[in-house]
Formats: sequence, C-alpha cells, structure tokens
Amino acid sequence: MELILRTASRGGKGLGMLTTSPRGDQKALAGVAGRPLRPVRAAALPPLRATRLLDQVRERVRGLHYSLRTEEAYVFWCRAFVRFHGLRHPAEMGGPEVEAFLTHLAAERRLSVSSHRQALSALLFLYGKVLGQQLPWMDEIGRPVPKRRLPVVLSTQEVAAVLAGMEGVYGLLARLLYGTGLRIEEALQLRVKDLDFANQAIFVRSGKGGKDRVVMLPRSLTSELRQHVAQEARALWSADAAAGHAGVQLPDALERKYPRAGVSWAWFWVFAQQRLSTDPRSGVIRRHHLYPETFQRAFKRAVQAAGITKPATPHTLRHCFATHLLQSGSDIRTVQELLGHADVATTMIYTHVLKVGGMGARSPLDALLPA
Repeated sequence: MELILRTASRGGKGLGMLTTSPRGDQKALAGVAGRPLRPVRAAALPPLRATRLLDQVRERVRGLHYSLRTEEAYVFWCRAFVRFHGLRHPAEMGGPEVEAFLTHLAAERRLSVSSHRQALSALLFLYGKVLGQQLPWMDEIGRPVPKRRLPVVLSTQEVAAVLAGMEGVYGLLARLLYGTGLRIEEALQLRVKDLDFANQAIFVRSGKGGKDRVVMLPRSLTSELRQHVAQEARALWSADAAAGHAGVQLPDALERKYPRAGVSWAWFWVFAQQRLSTDPRSGVIRRHHLYPETFQRAFKRAVQAAGITKPATPHTLRHCFATHLLQSGSDIRTVQELLGHADVATTMIYTHVLKVGGMGARSPLDALLPA
C-alpha cells in the first residue's frame, strides 16, 4: 500500500498523518561548518498538482522527462527514506536524517556503491526538485566513489557458443546486441523506422543521456532481421490494427502532436511483446516491447548450457563488441562513437582488457617451462 504523505503548507501545518518533530525548531538552528542543517527555500519551481508526496515525485520526474526506470528507483528510495524515519515527512527532516539513512544502507544493509549513490541522488531530487529546498548540508555528506572494475569479456569462441544456444527472437536479439554494441534497452526500444536496410544502418533514438547515434547494421543479420520485421512484427501490428487496440507508446508529447502515429507501422516495435500489457504511466492497454527480464533469463540459460563460468549478462555482449573491434584494429574513437560514450576515457577501459592474456606481457614462468 502506498504511503499517504502530504507536503507541508506554508503555515507549517497540513502534514496529514505525519507529526512534526519536537526537535524541529532546535535542528533548524543547528549547523555544519557554519551552515544551516535545515534546507532553505530555493527558487520557485512549477507548482505540483499532486498532493501525496510520492505522486509529487512521479509528477516531477515525468515533467523533467526522466526515464521510467529512474522514476521507479526514485520513488523506491523516497519511500524507504520516509519509512526508515517512522513516516515523518521529509520537509521536517534534514542532514542528520539523510546521513543516518545513508549510513544504514552502507553499514547495515551493505549496499553497493552504485546503489548508495542512487539513493543519494533520489534524496537530492526529493529535496531540490519536489520540495523546492536547497541542500547546503549535502556538501558534508560523504559521496562514495565507485571502484573501477574491468568488464567481463567473452572470447569469440565463447560468444559463438552462447549465440548458438539461443533460438527464435531471443537469438536474433542476442546477435544484434553483439553485432552492434547496443544496450539491451536501446535494442528493445527500436522502431521499424529506425532500421535503414538501404544504408546498412540502425538509428538509436534517445539512448543513454538522451542522445541519438547511428550504428552499423551487420550484413549477416540483414536478411534475418528483414524477415522478422516483415513477418512476425507485421503480423502483430496488423492484429492490433484490426482489433482496434491502442497504438504503441510514443516519447514525450508526440502522442498529442501526432495522434495517429502510435498506430502507424513506422512507429511499431521491432521486438514486440506477444501479449498486450498495461502502460505503467497512462494505464492504457497496449502492446509493449519485449521485457528485458525475459531475455536475460534466456541468455543465462544459454551461458550455462555453453559451460561458461564467467558472470556474463546481456550487457557482456556490448563489452565483447567493443573489445573484439579493438582487437581487430578498429580505432578507439570509432568504437567510442559506436558505443555512444561522451568521453573516450570510458572507452579506454577496453584497452585494459586487451592487455590480458596474449595481448599483455609474457610471464617469466613461460621462459622456464615449456607450454
């Protein structure tokens, strides 16, 4: 059941189920390094129509065009923060409460650095964007630094074994991920109009960071992908059109600007789900693209069947794409553009992988003992 949390009115009342802390006045006067612990009012934000706190978080996230995953994560951490402090409203809490919650996550729940940073980002969003308050005390809160880890990379033989163990649409999707370096969400969100068979190109729209880019369409996949679109995807689109179902989801306000675009063939999913589902934001029953979880399970089974012990995931195919391109002599700037990295330093991590095994220095043991 969702928490019913209401934002405080300007008079300091109207918190609904939540009660004001008796320490509130004293804490508002306290400070860290000469700065107040209590958030102070920032510049006015556009008014929110929702009254419940978590609904306000959702409304602000959607107003700023954040992804559905970001919305779900922020709502999760805001709910956890409020519950951790006994259903107190965030407006009556400040730096000590945020620190206590983050310390609990790190010390007791032993969350990873990435999850810790995600929780902190959610609370920053809550106070800064939803409650409209500045956070001067956030500078005093420790921000965990992520450790740099080498990506898991499969050899070409291992990739071939995994791909051979995947059939149907999941096999096609796996080959597409390895052949283009797409993230799984980018591949699943492909529309028919994004495939350019004439120029052997795939257009990635609103990838990570909201950026567009173009990647190659592997010639070895052209026939299979064209057949999949013309037969399986077209059949689902035709069935939806004949049944009068709602069109597919469109980004931002395109559905209002082009009301018929959602039911057009050009905007239909390349990898559409077999069954209709309810849109989590609008509540409309429509056809969604394949769920990443189902593909992840199929990929895991293929990895196990191939006898591979490395902790490979679908994202591993993206790492393999980059590493194998560099091994074949591709320029690192080209690989950076294909992966959509903003900084070449991110792509440089794959050069460290190249130094492993035969690409690195020779072990002195090999000079003593024959192979």
